[in-house]
Amino acid sequence: MKQETGRNSDAGPKKWAKRALRVVLPLLLGGFVLYWVYRDFDFEQALRVLRGGIDWRWMSLSLFFGVLSHVLRGWRWRLALEPLGTPLPRHSHCVDSIFVSYAASLVLPRVGEVSRCGLLSRYDGVSFSKSLGTVVTERVVDTLCTLLIAGIAFVSQMPVFFTFFSQTGTKIPSFGHLLSSPWFYVSLFSVAGVVVLLCYLLRALSFFERVRGVAQNVWEGVMSLRRVRNVPLFLAYTVGMWLCYYLHFYLTFFCFSFTSGLSALAGLVMFVGGTFAVVVPTPNGAGPWHFAVITMMMLYGVSDTDSSVFALIVHAVQTLLVIVLGLYGWLHLAVSSGGGERR
Repeated sequence: MKQETGRNSDAGPKKWAKRALRVVLPLLLGGFVLYWVYRDFDFEQALRVLRGGIDWRWMSLSLFFGVLSHVLRGWRWRLALEPLGTPLPRHSHCVDSIFVSYAASLVLPRVGEVSRCGLLSRYDGVSFSKSLGTVVTERVVDTLCTLLIAGIAFVSQMPVFFTFFSQTGTKIPSFGHLLSSPWFYVSLFSVAGVVVLLCYLLRALSFFERVRGVAQNVWEGVMSLRRVRNVPLFLAYTVGMWLCYYLHFYLTFFCFSFTSGLSALAGLVMFVGGTFAVVVPTPNGAGPWHFAVITMMMLYGVSDTDSSVFALIVHAVQTLLVIVLGLYGWLHLAVSSGGGERR
């Protein structure tokens, strides 16, 4: 008995250490990239722009589309949940869960995908494992959309992408330049972060597979897309959601005098770069997103300082929106459910 007690006492600190690492490592990764990108930056310039160099009308319109993108994602998710034979959640609860999931991912990247399933299970009695399967399906659909958008951007702005690869040290024939480029090491750390995240997800999946019945429920959720009753509406939500994501980013160009002249295609290129950058497991893509947007914006003639100001302010405002929506979603879920839970 004493030996078992000793093991249990050791398991507690180890478990807490693993949890702490899952929080600290993404912060360290994002902090490292941010430090590297802004190590010589004059933050007084950003303050001067904040005091009088932003057109907040355009920023407000951008934020509106940011909110609408989350709303459309929540409505689309409800369509995927309909065929599962599980209690159907309210539209508002699906949207609130999306709000909370994005905010939760600021603390621990990608945990939001699990947390939103847990919220619907708690407040609406939706099967956790089945709803998790629909999230997997959603991510497959969104990955295909991302690749399609990236393909359009690449074909329409191919010279810009080739210049980007060359200047960031990712041009394959120039191996010596690759090793001497500081941006190569930024990219290397980012890729390492993605690999660590994938290893963690695979371990989590192997744990779920050992639980009887869970894997089958997850698979049922994955296949739910085949039985969606209103496929045109599902596709409309998907197109609308991605259009809102793009407008959420592109409209911020008109907030600043030094980016207001950039074209919609330039916005599409930077949107694609930022979308791939947020795959790196840092809070809201902090660091890699800044690196991608700043580097690509400079290719369109915007100065290093102005590009850095743009990325710093836009990312901060959009992250603040995620926090506010997360708090709202959490409170609205509790209030609209009367503080109770579905058993």
